[in-house]
Amino acid sequence: MKTSIATVSLSGDLSEKLAAISAAGFGAVEIFEIDFLAFDQGPREVGRMVRDAGLEISLFQPFRDFEGLPEPQRSRAFERARRKFETMNELGADLILICSNVSPLALGGIDRAAEDLRALGEVAREHGVRIGYEALAWGRYVNDHRDAWEIVRRADHPQVGLILDSFHSLSRGIDSGSIRSIPKDKIAIVQMADAPKLDLDLLSWSRHYRNMPGQGDLPVADFMAAVEATGYEGYYSLEIFNDQFRAGSARQTAVDGRRSLIYMMDRLKAEGRAVKGPSEPHPLPPPAQTAGISFIEFATDVGSAVALAKLLESIGFRHAGRHRSKDVELFAQGDLRVVVNTETEGFAHSAYVVHGTNVAALGLRMRDAAAAMARAEGLIATAFRQAVGPGELELPAIRGLGGSLLYLVPENDALGRQWEVDFELEDGWSAHAGAGLETVDHVAQTVRYEDILSWTLFYRSIFDLRPLPAVEVPDPGGLVLSQVLENADASLRIVLNGSQSSRTQSSRFVSQFVGPGVQHVAFRTPDIFATVAALRANGVPLLSIPQNYYDDLDAKFDLAPDVLQAMRAAGILYDRDEGGEYFQIYLEALEGGFFIEIVERRGYRGLGAANAPIRLATQARRRPAGIPAT
Repeated sequence: MKTSIATVSLSGDLSEKLAAISAAGFGAVEIFEIDFLAFDQGPREVGRMVRDAGLEISLFQPFRDFEGLPEPQRSRAFERARRKFETMNELGADLILICSNVSPLALGGIDRAAEDLRALGEVAREHGVRIGYEALAWGRYVNDHRDAWEIVRRADHPQVGLILDSFHSLSRGIDSGSIRSIPKDKIAIVQMADAPKLDLDLLSWSRHYRNMPGQGDLPVADFMAAVEATGYEGYYSLEIFNDQFRAGSARQTAVDGRRSLIYMMDRLKAEGRAVKGPSEPHPLPPPAQTAGISFIEFATDVGSAVALAKLLESIGFRHAGRHRSKDVELFAQGDLRVVVNTETEGFAHSAYVVHGTNVAALGLRMRDAAAAMARAEGLIATAFRQAVGPGELELPAIRGLGGSLLYLVPENDALGRQWEVDFELEDGWSAHAGAGLETVDHVAQTVRYEDILSWTLFYRSIFDLRPLPAVEVPDPGGLVLSQVLENADASLRIVLNGSQSSRTQSSRFVSQFVGPGVQHVAFRTPDIFATVAALRANGVPLLSIPQNYYDDLDAKFDLAPDVLQAMRAAGILYDRDEGGEYFQIYLEALEGGFFIEIVERRGYRGLGAANAPIRLATQARRRPAGIPAT
């Protein structure tokens, strides 16, 4: 697949954009006119920069308000086009985008438009360039790719082709099946963009809320499959107008863009809806099948490790063993494994130096770790390798959110062999029931608001995770956007939280933590009341919930009085859905803002979103050490 991206999709000046596009592995770039006009070098120098970056120019755009004009505007439009063709010759670009006219001066008529394109095709031939005609979703007379194709067909000129844009077609609900009959040699280029479903005018929707294929709600896979059915072999190019992307990292946006195209094409191949050429590599392994969290690794120093070990033991963990060659301790309870790493060199030490005590790595239980690694690398994830001692187990790993690690642990090794090979284990280490905690229910990672789409794409493209509908949660300092991803049996749930307000706990965590990371981990117990009793006996401080909450709970649900009283006394939060009940408690937050949640599920599938505002407001009043108040 040939991939391209428009410069308008990224932040920075033209040179920064080209560097990011090249580094992400694209083959070509669309030069958006405003990026060129605002740059301080001429077209020959820009063309040289593109080629030096290992790219070619797939498209120069846009050229607006051309077809169907009366005189003298028609003659001026042709003169403007000649000047653009001369610029293209200096740039080394051979294709320009002509978007359908939106001018109030424009005259309708397919034959009139076709005649204008045929005449412009002759001018283009004189300059050795091609023109591509695109139907803008808000075009005055032409806003449907079927009409645009009819105009191109009637123009019947070798220099005139059709440009297809997924947003312009899908935002108007146009059937993608109509693309299948278009001859492949008349498709000049295909532009791809997704978008969330919003009740907005088309222009505002397009200019601010497009996103990468697979990040929105439009049926872009059906659109791409229809293009593939024509036998098209040209560029799939991303044209993304998005305020978040243009405020974020150009390099990250470029990587996301190429990842999205690889992901979409892989989906089509898996479904048998993509053309596979004889020299094209085999499809990626299927989405990596997960089976939950294998372990959680904290990076810290020797002094802080004492307090962390005390906390773990107070909530039922037992010291289970020590690494044979490293300063790493293992704690166990039920099927839970927590590693405390106090190494003074290597990845964990670097993570501690930057972030302080933190969750530096997660182990993911994988059905096929090798296939998962192959898929991750094929989707531009960064592999991580660190020296291991003789005879020690080497686990494949990739870089995750905020530079943390995701270890891909073979499912059969997760509870036994992974630890038996590398650790000196204590007798009976794996049979400790502790306070009744059994597994990791979910992990919440706090990210910059503008990066939520990026990390959603990362998780859903590599792993068998699907995003649930995002929700906005009120925090005393503003709104927090929460995006949950889970696998089919909900054995793995990852929550991404981010906020545009600098005053929310999410934003303060990112600031204090010096970047995104794991802000809380939820452990699951089969009996939260028994767990609370064990924690109280160990003197564990739990988050105190306002009594007003329980008065409302009494009115909302028909809970037995003794159960409600026990919940009130312990600070247990409650919710119910069609599947069952949900109980949750929170420990007081640690310095830096990390905290632990404990939950019990009785058929309930959600994450207690209705209780999140209560928890956030209560935590905001507590303001743990290390979290600034503003």
